[in-house]
Amino acid sequence: MKIINIVPGFGGTFYCGNCLRDSAYIKTLDGLGHEAISLPIYLPLRTDNGLLNRETPVFYGAINIYLEQQIPFLRKMPEWMEKFFNSRIFLRYAAKKAGSTRAKGLEGMTISMLKGHEGYQREELNHLIEFLKAEKPDMVHLSNALLLGLAYKIKHELNISVVCSLQDEDVWVDAMSENYKDKVWKLMSQKAKDVDAFVAVSHYYAELMKKKMSIRKDQLHVVHIGVNPANYKYHNPNLATPTIGYLSRINKENGFEVLVDAFIKLKQKPGFKNVNLKVTGGKTGDDKRFINKQIRKLEKHDFVKDVEFIEDYRHEKLEEFFKSLTLLSVPVLSGEAFGLYQLESLSSGIPIVQPDLGAFPEIVNITKGGVTFHPNNSDALAQKWEEILSDHEKINEMSMAGRKAVEEKFNILTLTENMLRIYKQILE
Repeated sequence: MKIINIVPGFGGTFYCGNCLRDSAYIKTLDGLGHEAISLPIYLPLRTDNGLLNRETPVFYGAINIYLEQQIPFLRKMPEWMEKFFNSRIFLRYAAKKAGSTRAKGLEGMTISMLKGHEGYQREELNHLIEFLKAEKPDMVHLSNALLLGLAYKIKHELNISVVCSLQDEDVWVDAMSENYKDKVWKLMSQKAKDVDAFVAVSHYYAELMKKKMSIRKDQLHVVHIGVNPANYKYHNPNLATPTIGYLSRINKENGFEVLVDAFIKLKQKPGFKNVNLKVTGGKTGDDKRFINKQIRKLEKHDFVKDVEFIEDYRHEKLEEFFKSLTLLSVPVLSGEAFGLYQLESLSSGIPIVQPDLGAFPEIVNITKGGVTFHPNNSDALAQKWEEILSDHEKINEMSMAGRKAVEEKFNILTLTENMLRIYKQILE
């Protein structure tokens, strides 16, 4: 089977769990004997992380589609200009700028993209269709429902099936004003009819999106995210020097402020003065002021020397990161559809401490490799850290249980075979 997975690129400036998940999935399909291609749109994927199994053009280049949205006469821009703005140098520069990954200011473009061949980016869609016609895939898999505007023309021009993953679309849409938010959800519900199947990354998220997008029950499946356990070395948690880790984009929405405030409170408790914090995951231009504010808090309490910011979060560098940890926490403010970093941590033997939100309780309950806390604030998190760090036996139990659960229940090979069964049902 030949499958093309259309994935929004992120330019490589921060840890993108959804991008990593999609890329690992394509590689696993290759390993099972299928022909699979990751096709980035908007921004490049990080090739130095091995995210691409084959070099392909970047469609819907972020600069081009922004200009087409804002300047009417550029909706028919010359080919030389299109190529110029779509060069990887320009796209990587755009990825570092503020606003490249937030919904505010891009509401109109989101609606236009969902309109597909009726939107302002119809020329970009025509280029994509020509590429797909030359490739002749059996199936196109859209990485998320914000790409549903592509489905109608792909399905009818190529006469093939289209599958769409569901993962964290609500984070983008619900950040918009009420007026835009309602329009986007209604448009996504209409475009859902152009897709053969939706695949949510967790049961929690399947239920959420079924309501938001009025998805038919027979149209909706759940396949959890998986990793290859062989790619992660198991480590006993660091009990000698208690160290808390954070692996995600360093921003407010991912709960970094909650984490920092909880760390300060924990350090002020008797018996926890030696606790360290290690942070990695990268940032965008939007995050710099916020991060500096958190650093000033740490400096005020003289704890900045106990915090290490690690710039390199490539997979081959994460082993050293996990090797030094006792626990991992990413207190995402509104929860998450899944969170790949949880599996990366559990595979490495490091228990997780996550808020009782989104899919986090689902993952904790299945793996037994961590705990949740409520409410999602610094007091509750500091209290839960204090409780867990005081129980070394519990930490070791969660460490072993988490690794075993990844091997048996979140192995990407098994989960890819589950996805292939969905494909076959559709094709039959």
